[in-house]
Amino acid sequence: MQKLVRGIVDFRDRVRPGVRDTFARLALGQSPDCFFVACSDSRVVPNLFASTDPGDLFVLRNVGNLVPPPDVEGDRSAAAAVEFATRGLGVRDVVICGHSSCGAMRAIWDGRVPEGTPHLEGWLGHGRPALARLHANPDFAPDLPAEDRLSQVSVLQQIEHLRSYPLVRQRVATGGMRLHAWWFDIADAEVLAWDVQRGAFVPLVGMDDPPGVGIVP
Repeated sequence: MQKLVRGIVDFRDRVRPGVRDTFARLALGQSPDCFFVACSDSRVVPNLFASTDPGDLFVLRNVGNLVPPPDVEGDRSAAAAVEFATRGLGVRDVVICGHSSCGAMRAIWDGRVPEGTPHLEGWLGHGRPALARLHANPDFAPDLPAEDRLSQVSVLQQIEHLRSYPLVRQRVATGGMRLHAWWFDIADAEVLAWDVQRGAFVPLVGMDDPPGVGIVP
């Protein structure tokens, strides 16, 4: 906590004078460029590796960067975020970003969660379709550790879950929304994007990438 408090004091004394006008403008409303779904993992910092400013990203973070289908009972926070981003904010781009060394993916792969965590166990059930998908495609990303292979497959699976929302499906079909699959390699501090043509996650270089890099049709 001392580190957090020192950070707040430093923000107030050193950073706040330069950003007060920005936050004064944002206080009137938000119009983010992107709905960004990321893991709660403390090592994954979207605003840092995407070099974004306050107001650029509408972020949903949860254990395992999961998006349950709309007809699944249970926690509705992810569904609420999807609806608000789509209907309330009208975002045009959605990124689902997994990452390496993900504890949630390791738990799903091993079939074990910490003792006494029934809510965690139930939540990770939304990631198990990705496990079945990986078992059906055993040659996927063979050079990666098992949990990283599962993490990458899970990103694609969550894209399918997201596409099952009527609001999202309609906007994608009319060209009003694009879905992007990203994966953050923690050790290399490198962002990878799904390449449809190569069927693999590749480094995200820039807007001049070949068509289809990062966008899941």
